[in-house]
Formats: sequence, C-alpha cells, structure tokens
Amino acid sequence: MAAERAAAEWLMARGYGILHTNWRSGRYEIDIVAERGDTLHLVEVKCRRPGSLTAPEDAITPAKFAALQKAAAAYIALYAIDLEVQFDLMAMTPSGGGFEVRYVPGAMTVSW
Repeated sequence: MAAERAAAEWLMARGYGILHTNWRSGRYEIDIVAERGDTLHLVEVKCRRPGSLTAPEDAITPAKFAALQKAAAAYIALYAIDLEVQFDLMAMTPSGGGFEVRYVPGAMTVSW
C-alpha cells in the first residue's frame, strides 16, 4: 500500500530503523515495526481521503487496538524483545501526489 510505504519512508528519514512492514501472526497484523533508541515502535497506518467523514485517528477502535496488542505480544515473544514498546499512529492523507503525514507517538496506551 502506498500510504504504508510513504509512512515507512517518513520514519526512516527521521532516524527510525524499519524492522518489518505488514508483519503477521495468524489473523493479526502490525503495519510497521520500527526501532529508535531503546524503544520498539508498533505503528498503525491509517489513510483517509481529504474530507472523509472519519478521521484516520478515529479508526483505532477498541477492537482494533485489542488485535494490535495480540499481534504485539506475539512479535515480542517471537523475537525476544527487551525494549520499551510504544504504539504509534500515522494518519496519512493523500495530497498533491504524496501524503500529508500526522504522526502520533504513543497514540494508544497499553497496560500489559
């Protein structure tokens, strides 16, 4: 997806290392897994056209976040991650052949 590629490029340009894109565990998926410093960033990418009735930020429902947490738990266990974990949102809006990016670090708070 073009929005996810653009989101990964945006993160890399700001010093994030991209570990995985579209990582799957069963039916659960993490759009982007990135690392910067001592933090693992699990990034949900949402794209909406300008004027859409639903903002990208509103697409993170409790059910969607629960699925992200299950994917995160599987990822952390599989790769024996020993970093701080942060759930971020990248809200992407198509604009002039590219994307307008709104990055929301810590958009979702988890209590393990």
